Amino acid sequence: MRSLLPLAVAAGSLLAAALAGCSPVQPWVKPYQREHLADPIMSFDPHPASAAYMDHVYAVRQAARGGTGAVGGGCGCN
Repeated sequence: MRSLLPLAVAAGSLLAAALAGCSPVQPWVKPYQREHLADPIMSFDPHPASAAYMDHVYAVRQAARGGTGAVGGGCGCN
């Protein structure tokens, strides 16, 4: 009997996980709360054009920086 107990617990856990996966997904954000999520202060870059320009400037000045998709070399040429 003791050898069947871990097997029964594992099967019960697997069954509970499978049944929990069938539950419907309900949105946890109400439609009137979405305006707070779309606030510009929530973005990674509040000024994306300025951040892209500064990223390009840093990539041109320091030839060691890269991996962000900016083109150009360390000489200042594009």
